[in-house]
Amino acid sequence: MPYVLKKFEVKEKKLIDDFLIQDAKLSSKLSQSLLAKGKVLNQDNKRLQKNQTVKKGFIKVSVFQAITKGLKPLFQTEHFAIFDKPSGLLVHPTAINDEYTLLDEIKYHFDDNASLVHRIDKETSGLVLVAKNKYSEMILKEMFEEKKYQKTYKAIVENEVKNSIEINSPITNDTGIIKLKMKVDEKGKASTTSIEPISFDKEKNQTLVYSYPKTGRQHQIRVHLDSIGHRIVGDPIYGIKEESADRILKKEVTIEQRNLLSGNKRLLLHAYSLEFEYLNIKYKFISKQKFNA
Repeated sequence: MPYVLKKFEVKEKKLIDDFLIQDAKLSSKLSQSLLAKGKVLNQDNKRLQKNQTVKKGFIKVSVFQAITKGLKPLFQTEHFAIFDKPSGLLVHPTAINDEYTLLDEIKYHFDDNASLVHRIDKETSGLVLVAKNKYSEMILKEMFEEKKYQKTYKAIVENEVKNSIEINSPITNDTGIIKLKMKVDEKGKASTTSIEPISFDKEKNQTLVYSYPKTGRQHQIRVHLDSIGHRIVGDPIYGIKEESADRILKKEVTIEQRNLLSGNKRLLLHAYSLEFEYLNIKYKFISKQKFNA
């Protein structure tokens, strides 16, 4: 379990801030973060606030405890690491009961200073960059904000893509029943994706393509491809009825039913390569995973 509830006995009156540092042996930064997120409770399960005094009983603290399932970095230096994430694995817990995520492996292999530089969707497989210390985190996150990198994705899409395409369509939040869903809209944020065909499967009427996102909007590749009639095979949100998408997201369907509704048991989108320069050294990483329908 990534989050475990630990109990600590209150032996003397003191501020909860001091108790977490002195008695629970947590860092000042982590203590403040846990208090801010409501993860520190008294014995009556009431949330404790910063600078609140505790007098007796015990304190319950929900802390992240990393586990491993054997996923190791594809590559690492003293400053950063690359993981080759499988499809179906969240990069970061979204709820307190998320049992296992990529962050488990990051914290297991490295210390608490390690952090995700960027994220990819749960069903998207492929490369994820991790900073191993605060110095590299600052530099690498700034690199991503300033688009000083090149990401290449592979995707299997519906219908034949005959030529290279550049999609320049603004993206904004959708207003339907799926809260995560985005849409192409002239009132949205400027977004650009380049598409290059690799091969066409005539029997399945599907094309394997390279995708190069020039901007970093949520679900950008998925939204853009669907908007031009080349929905990604297996997409549980785009290009299908919202009622069906809702059932898939709520896990109310079997794998066989999902295959019928979305076209595959997973989203066929893969973070294939990543290029960037760090401390005057140029790096290019390519995923080792096999990617096919």
